[in-house]
Amino acid sequence: MSWTSSPEGWLALVTLTVLEIVLGIDNIVFISILAGKLPSSQQARARNIGLAIAMITRVLLLLSLTWIMRLTAPLFAVFGRDISGRDLILLFGGVFLIWKSTHEIHQHLEGPPATERAAGRGVTLGAVLVQIAILDIVFSLDSVITAVGMANEISIMIIAIMLAVGFMIFAAGPTSRFVDRHPTVKVLALSFLLLIGVTLIAEGLDQHISKGYVYFAMAFSVFVEMLNLRARKRRSPEVRATKTS
Repeated sequence: MSWTSSPEGWLALVTLTVLEIVLGIDNIVFISILAGKLPSSQQARARNIGLAIAMITRVLLLLSLTWIMRLTAPLFAVFGRDISGRDLILLFGGVFLIWKSTHEIHQHLEGPPATERAAGRGVTLGAVLVQIAILDIVFSLDSVITAVGMANEISIMIIAIMLAVGFMIFAAGPTSRFVDRHPTVKVLALSFLLLIGVTLIAEGLDQHISKGYVYFAMAFSVFVEMLNLRARKRRSPEVRATKTS
């Protein structure tokens, strides 16, 4: 019997789609920040291509379930701790994410190095897509493992991923514009990516950190930042009125 004729199949599809969207929020933020470094005429293209890469990567991983399962087998041991292929991917992704987030925060606060400004070097579309593709592998691995645990039908997993990426494409533009308009939100988003990088390294070392704690900390930080944005917006007319008088 096809899953389309059973309520359980549709429930699994809806639940998995929502989870894929939640797990893809960090992906949207990362892609939006990287695309924001490009000229405005290329930003939408970079976001759409980046999310298409994410969808293709996740579908290919789903179609390679046997390979994914082999990733959990130990490859070697370090100080008595077994290291698997999945651990190596998470460790590499965590280190890359920490380095990239720290670099972006430094550039946001201090500006690009004088040598880059003098040379007039800019970020290219190809360089941005390469960075997006690297992190998509790490984010996709987490997403696919969740999908495998939530549903038994491969078609449900693929449809849920496609629906989630479709939503992400719709949300990427507004998210990117909002981040660009509010510098403090951009720093907060980069701090989230830094936190995710640390979490990935911990997971790679078999130190499980509950996603609930991470998401709660991020949600609380967003709530506080929204209050700050509202307070600054209310103070702006008062400041302008004071300067005018």
